[in-house]
Amino acid sequence: MGCGNIFFSLIITFSAALITYNVIISANAPLKSEFPGPSDTKTDDGFISVDPIIKMPLDRSKQLAKKRLFHTAVTSSDSVYNTWQCRIMYYWFKKFRDEPGSDMGGFTRILHSGRSDRFMDEIPTFVAQPLPDGLDQGYIVLNRPWAFVQWLRQADIKEDYILMAEPDHLIVKPIPNLSRDGLGAAFPFFYIEPKKYESVLRKFFPEDKGPIVNIDPIGNSPVIVGKEALKKIAPTWMNVSLAMKKDPEADKSFGWVLEMYAYAVASALHGVGNILYNDFMIQPPWDTEIGNKFIIHYTYGCDYNLKGKLTYGKIGEWRFDKRSFDAVWPPRNLPMPPPGVPESVVTLVKMVNEATANIPNWGS
Repeated sequence: MGCGNIFFSLIITFSAALITYNVIISANAPLKSEFPGPSDTKTDDGFISVDPIIKMPLDRSKQLAKKRLFHTAVTSSDSVYNTWQCRIMYYWFKKFRDEPGSDMGGFTRILHSGRSDRFMDEIPTFVAQPLPDGLDQGYIVLNRPWAFVQWLRQADIKEDYILMAEPDHLIVKPIPNLSRDGLGAAFPFFYIEPKKYESVLRKFFPEDKGPIVNIDPIGNSPVIVGKEALKKIAPTWMNVSLAMKKDPEADKSFGWVLEMYAYAVASALHGVGNILYNDFMIQPPWDTEIGNKFIIHYTYGCDYNLKGKLTYGKIGEWRFDKRSFDAVWPPRNLPMPPPGVPESVVTLVKMVNEATANIPNWGS
């Protein structure tokens, strides 16, 4: 009798275990549809194009579920010059962040002064330490890659992609994630010419790393790139920048765009190619129309006579140049350009005026 009880107990225990196993397997097994036709059709990215149960297109729902947000990061000093540009840039970022077509997520001003300022509550800010005294050799831009290294290591960044931007960027429309298939998305600069400077660049990009054309004609901004890729690129970008600055030939060849070349080299060293996206931004006064562009980069001065003719190289009767405000805040309600000035310049001044009119405590 005792043996029978033991045998019966074993049967019960085994049956319970078998049932539990089947329940677990069933719960985790993918459901298979037996419906013929469209349910078996897949898009290029591998998603089924029609839901077999409710016959609803899945492309849109999948895109919403897998929205590829990017975090916008802007490096800045605590100078008046950088600060007023950052405040205007952040104003327009907020205007377009939640608009249709946007993949814009969070925003960070990476302040590489080593100390907080009074705009921490207005603009989301990460305080980075500057390079040790003398290491930048008077080239303050070298603080940019070092600031990114610190931010990427220490900050809690929710998004999987990063847009590296600059204070003098104005966002003119919602920006989607332009990167694809492990490639970054970057604006090509005509003055970044790897082939022309191959002999110099081979000091930092040896022949065993591949052909010189693997170095894209880009800088670090604007660039949208995967966060994990940038975590690998950034330290190399910093080290290559410092090495180039110490190299007399490279320093002379690359001048003020040295750290742009350094980023392009670092990206290539890590095998991260880039989609060259001409429509990423415009640069007035040379680019005259907004078109399908996403960013206005106001790095150049805009000088015109009162007939609307460009007088570049000569101070115009009407002008807008960010360098006019290197130590003072631009006043509200800047004068508009005269008739005949291109759309890009008119839009630039209108956007600056709107931002300064609406940002509280402007100029203080």
